Amino acid sequence: MFTSTGSNGFYKAPLSKSLLLVPSAISILLTLLFQHYQKFFAYNLQAVKEDFQIWRLVCGRTICLDLKDTFCSTLLIYNFRIFERRYGSRKFSSFLLGAWMLSAFFDLLLVELTQYVFGITINSLPSGFLGPVFALFVPFYSSIPRVQVTQVLGHFSITNKSLVYILGLQLLTSGSYIWILALSGLISGMCYNSSMLKVHRILCVPRWVAKIFSWTLEPVFSSAEPTNEVRVGMGATVDIQRQQRMELLDRQIMMSQVAQMRRQRQQQGGMINWNRLFPPLRHRHNANYQDHPSEQGIPPPTEVSEEQVARLMEMGFSRGDALEALRASNNDLNVATNFLLQH
Repeated sequence: MFTSTGSNGFYKAPLSKSLLLVPSAISILLTLLFQHYQKFFAYNLQAVKEDFQIWRLVCGRTICLDLKDTFCSTLLIYNFRIFERRYGSRKFSSFLLGAWMLSAFFDLLLVELTQYVFGITINSLPSGFLGPVFALFVPFYSSIPRVQVTQVLGHFSITNKSLVYILGLQLLTSGSYIWILALSGLISGMCYNSSMLKVHRILCVPRWVAKIFSWTLEPVFSSAEPTNEVRVGMGATVDIQRQQRMELLDRQIMMSQVAQMRRQRQQQGGMINWNRLFPPLRHRHNANYQDHPSEQGIPPPTEVSEEQVARLMEMGFSRGDALEALRASNNDLNVATNFLLQH
């Protein structure tokens, strides 16, 4: 597993789905069929400053004219959809709106600063919804836990976040001045997430606007809840195949129990009783200890690392849920994180 974003498609992420489909479709049409309309979507700073074509700050910063940028940005939006699931569509759209507006200001500021310091005149920048995409790296870096998946050559660690960073690096190197958009996006993301500046209280989507889009666009871009059926890999031996089937059954039972407890908590309120959610893992863990008992008969450890609890709490989960999820998953941060995020 190379990302922390789950595998439930665009379930509970209609805004991310619309941002992936609509701009990508327009970008492909402009490239293949309507090349003569591309000039209206060019991010021309000279036209903005000299001819006061303010509309270019909207059109030029929404649709990518380079298909490589379109491909990389859509993949990043797909990976960042976890934030919409966690915070909701309104808060996620507020972050994108704030980062989009702040990055427009920092784009102009960095262009003027580059001309003043280095004497380089920049008349245009790469087009597309790139500022908010780079801004999403800020919460991705600070709130998604880093879990090592494997190592390359014994020294280089491959984590669940490596693929996202590689996509960001590919996007960063796709144009000559795209570093300006990346820098302005990162600064915008830090400013919006700053608790001191309080930008999120000013640049936010009003509730009535969110309700209008929820009534009109959400039914169009909403996705159905995914099934719990997962393809079972074919092990090399009968024992491995049996173990794979047992693990698959455990995951299906746990996901159904988590969903049921979530619904009960929404109706009654209160904290999830995690002690009821992971009986297969607990029983299997105890069985392993019974098969290989120690000489002193010491029971399996139940202590939870405070560092892992802190990392889950940084993602927005309560301390109680984090403690119980880690205990129930035998202190496996990856398993606990996946179930907390996906449900």
